[in-house]
Amino acid sequence: MSDENHFDVIIVGTGAGGGTLTHRLAQSGKRILVLERGKFLPREKANWDTVQVFQRDRYHTDEIWYANDTTQLRPGVGYWVGGNTKVYGAALFRLRKRDFERVVHKGGISPEWPLKYGDFAPYYARAERLYNVHGKRGLDPTEPEMAEEYPFPAVQHEPRIQEVHDALQQKDLHPFYVPLAIKLDEADRTNSACIRCDTCDGFPCLVHAKGDADVNCVRPASAIPNVTLMTEAKVTRLHTGPSGLEVTGVETQVRGRNHLFSADIVVVSCGAINSAVLLLRSANHRHPNGLANSSGQVGRNFMKHQNGALVAVAKKLNPTIFQKTLAINDFYWGDEVFEYPMGHVQLMGKVNKDMLGMDAPAFAPGMALAQMARHSVDWWLTSEDLPDPDNRVSVVNDRITLRYKDNNVEAYDRLVRRWSEVLKSIDCGERIIPCSFYFRKKIPLQGVAHQVGTCRFGEDPSATVLDIHCKAHGLDNLYVVDGSFFPSSGAVNPALTIAANALRVGDHLIDRMG
Repeated sequence: MSDENHFDVIIVGTGAGGGTLTHRLAQSGKRILVLERGKFLPREKANWDTVQVFQRDRYHTDEIWYANDTTQLRPGVGYWVGGNTKVYGAALFRLRKRDFERVVHKGGISPEWPLKYGDFAPYYARAERLYNVHGKRGLDPTEPEMAEEYPFPAVQHEPRIQEVHDALQQKDLHPFYVPLAIKLDEADRTNSACIRCDTCDGFPCLVHAKGDADVNCVRPASAIPNVTLMTEAKVTRLHTGPSGLEVTGVETQVRGRNHLFSADIVVVSCGAINSAVLLLRSANHRHPNGLANSSGQVGRNFMKHQNGALVAVAKKLNPTIFQKTLAINDFYWGDEVFEYPMGHVQLMGKVNKDMLGMDAPAFAPGMALAQMARHSVDWWLTSEDLPDPDNRVSVVNDRITLRYKDNNVEAYDRLVRRWSEVLKSIDCGERIIPCSFYFRKKIPLQGVAHQVGTCRFGEDPSATVLDIHCKAHGLDNLYVVDGSFFPSSGAVNPALTIAANALRVGDHLIDRMG
């Protein structure tokens, strides 16, 4: 292999894990190759078109995966520079301090992490600065201790949401501002990159005002001469040397042609599902069950959260444009009736008639849907998805297969009922209906935006895939840096924890390389 194809570091993938790691390592002076199977997401009017984005899945892959071996599904993932952060809702939460401990749920056990909140806290702060996170400390009773205020001020509520906020406080609840990764200057709206539009949550940002891994991390890093970004470069297999103790080749299809690259350190950051798939597809005589899989745990313990969306239709008009500003965790650890954790509630972006139309009967008049949307306040509910070794990613006949069975369902159902009661008590939900935001009602298996697990980290090589630095057990130069490493999922969006961990691993790699 020629010297020009050998690098100090190869990073496979540019999402919250790979993109953040690229940014961290860019200033190291090391020769870095970043391989991204997608292109840059195009800037086009369709970025803000509900029909194109949601009904036609314009920015999701057209790949077909399989559920439980036989049922076809089209996954809710996009292959772009920046990965799924290009279309995420930009809500960047820290896991709660207790999420790192062993937690008993009604549906089972959430295991203890080998590292604790204190190990991640400084990296959370760095990730919040890197991603332009807006928020306000001290309002959420479940909030872990933090050494400093958010780097940017909280995104203010519009009048109708402020009314909801005040009504919740009168019920002795503790609403707080969603920590949002957006480039907004409310004190100087004329020069603000973010314009507080109604096409943020789930949409690409046409004006590049969302704090995503592409704009905030990959673009500035790839401008540095020692970093090479190669798009339309799909890694198909990792090769090991005769000893099987290190990765010696990264087989890649670049715009239809095969290339072989090598590096002193190889980092896989394809997302929890595709990272597991790559390791499994890289099986060889030294690793017959796939790379890093001597424990048999690669692909197991796949989690995606128990997620769902509710539309609360009230008599009162809701003219809010940028709605995703309020969250509540009063039921995160349960309530006076249910002693087990229930989960997290946050506002979604404002729904419109085209979103509601995804669930409505074909004969439903558009005027009625538009009227309903004008009176709705729209919520996203998350309960913890518990690790189960039988919930797993497999490669069957060269097809990506997800074997998955819902768990912790009672906690999610109780959260839905409890939140519905709260909304009706504040006259914010005369009608509560499921909403097809992203997919359908309670998000089914193809809704894998919160994918974690599959390559959990830990100190026991017989029970985990990665060590505490996210290096593969038994392979000296292979790391996995995305949501794969999570031992449990918590009940908040995982992106900030993925980014914080990438910064943590980045520090380790810089120390290792000297």
